[in-house]
Amino acid sequence: MAVSKVLIGGKWIESAGKETFQALNPATGELLPEQFPVSPWSEIKEAIQAAAVAASAVKQWPGERFARFLEDYAIEIEARADALVEAAHLETAYPVSPRIKDVELPRTSNQLRTAAQAARTGAWKQATIDTASNIRSEFGPLGPIAIFGPNNFPLAFNGMAGGDFAAAVAAGNPVITKGHPAHPATTRILAEAAYMAAEKTQMPPGFVQLLYQMDYKDGEKLVSHPLMGATAFTGSRQGGLALKAAADKAGKPIYLELSSINPIFLLPEVLEEKGESLAEEFTGSCLMGTGQFCTNPGLVVVPATSAGQDFIKSVTEKFKAAPTGTLLAKNVEQNLLDGIRTLKAAGAELLTGGEAVDGDRLTCQNTLLKVSAADFLKNAEALQSEAFGNASLLVVADDVKQMLAIAESLEGNLTGCLYSESTGKDDAAYDQVAPVLRQKVGRLLNDKMPTGVAVVPSMNHGGPYPSTGHPGFTSVGIPASLVRFGMLQCYDNVRPHRLPATLQDKNPTGETSRLIDGEWTVADVSNS
Repeated sequence: MAVSKVLIGGKWIESAGKETFQALNPATGELLPEQFPVSPWSEIKEAIQAAAVAASAVKQWPGERFARFLEDYAIEIEARADALVEAAHLETAYPVSPRIKDVELPRTSNQLRTAAQAARTGAWKQATIDTASNIRSEFGPLGPIAIFGPNNFPLAFNGMAGGDFAAAVAAGNPVITKGHPAHPATTRILAEAAYMAAEKTQMPPGFVQLLYQMDYKDGEKLVSHPLMGATAFTGSRQGGLALKAAADKAGKPIYLELSSINPIFLLPEVLEEKGESLAEEFTGSCLMGTGQFCTNPGLVVVPATSAGQDFIKSVTEKFKAAPTGTLLAKNVEQNLLDGIRTLKAAGAELLTGGEAVDGDRLTCQNTLLKVSAADFLKNAEALQSEAFGNASLLVVADDVKQMLAIAESLEGNLTGCLYSESTGKDDAAYDQVAPVLRQKVGRLLNDKMPTGVAVVPSMNHGGPYPSTGHPGFTSVGIPASLVRFGMLQCYDNVRPHRLPATLQDKNPTGETSRLIDGEWTVADVSNS
C-alpha cells in the first residue's frame, strides 16, 4: 500500500522519509493497513520555513480572515463526519455513539466556531489605551505554532483540529501539526478538511501543515527553531519535559499538559448522607472511556469511618462487576500496568484488578488500590504516580488533620474536588482543606466528579506543575486560551495612522473590546 502524503507548503507531497508506521486497532490488536511516514529533518525544516512565510503574510490581517477559515473548516469537518467517525472508531476503539459521533465530533466543530467568534471580536487582544501617556498595547500573533496532540481525544484535542489548533489560528498564527501515531488516518482526514477550507478562504500555502511523525531529537529541533513562535504539547511527562528543555534553552514558549491524578476528598459526613450514590458516581467517572481522560479521578481520600468502609466495599464490587474497556494503545496498556506495579511497590494494597486481560484486545482489569493516610504520607511522591487508565487509589484518612496533610503533600493537578454533606456538617472540614487544595489545582470542584471539560469561556484546563508546564494558562476556555499564542505589543507615541486599527481612537474595524483610560468599551459585533 502507498504511504500517505504529508501536507507541506500548501501541497500534499510524498514524504522524503524512509521509515513508516501503521496505527493499531486496539479492539483486535491488529495493524491497520494504511502506512504513514516518519518525516526527516529536511522535511520538517521545509514546513517551518513555509510557516514562517505564511506568518509574515497574515500578521496584519484582521480577525475576520481567520474567523472565516475556522468556520469553513468546521463545515468541511461536518461534511466528512462519516469518514472521521469510522476512522476514529477503528484507531481508538471508542464507541461510535455516543462518544465519537454525538459528543466529540460536534464539540470539535463547535470549538472551531467559538474560536472564530473570538478572532472576529478581538477581545482576546486585551487592547489597552492610555491617552495621557499616548501608550497603547494589545496582544498580536506570535508566529508559527507547533502542536503535538494527545492519543485520547482523536478529534476534540487533535493537533489538527482541537482546542490548541483553534486557539492558535484564532490568534492569527500558522500551525504545524505533529500528528499522534495512535490515530493518523483520523488526522489525515482532518488535514484534508483544513486544506480545503484554507483554499476556499485564500490562506497562504503554509498556514496549515501536517507531519505524522518524527524522531524525538527532530521534535526538539522543531520546538527550538528560531522561526517558531511557540509549541503546545499534550502527552506524557517524559516526552513533554524533553521538549520543554529544548524550547527553554532556545527561549521559545511551550505549553504542556502532562499528568494529573485529580484528587477527590470525601469529607467525614458526606458518606453518611449518600455513600452508595457516591460509589456509583465515582465508579462511572473513573471507568468512563476506560479511564483515559486527563481529568480521570486517580486518587480518592476516604474517611476511616464505617460509612467509609462501606464505600470502599461498594466501589470494589462495582469495579469487579463493570465490563473491562479497551485501552488506546499498547504503550497505554504497558504504562498502566507499570503504574499499578509502582503503586503496589510503594505500599498500596490491591483490592481488585491489576492484570492484563488475556486476548488480542488491549485491556487491563478495572483496578482499585488502597493505602492508609499514614502510609501515603510516608511515601507521597511514589503514591502519586499516575496510572493512566481504569485504575484509582483510595487513601483512608483517620481524621480531617490527615486529610489536610494529604492535601498539603499533593503535586499540582488539573482538578481537585471536595464532596461535603448538604446541611453544613462538613463546613468546618471544608474550610480547612479547601484553601490548601485550591492552590494545588487549576479547577476546584464541589460535589461533582472531574471527568469532562466544559468548553466555555470560564473553563481552566490547566494547573500547577506537573499537570501543566505553567499554572497561568489554559488549553480550554476561549478567549483565555488564545493568549498563549500571542505576544504583547506596545506602541509608545506612535502616530495614529500607524497604529493597528484596534488601537486607534475611532477603532474603525469595531472588532474588539478595549480598555481606554481604565474603562472598558465593548464593541457591537452583532452584525459581524
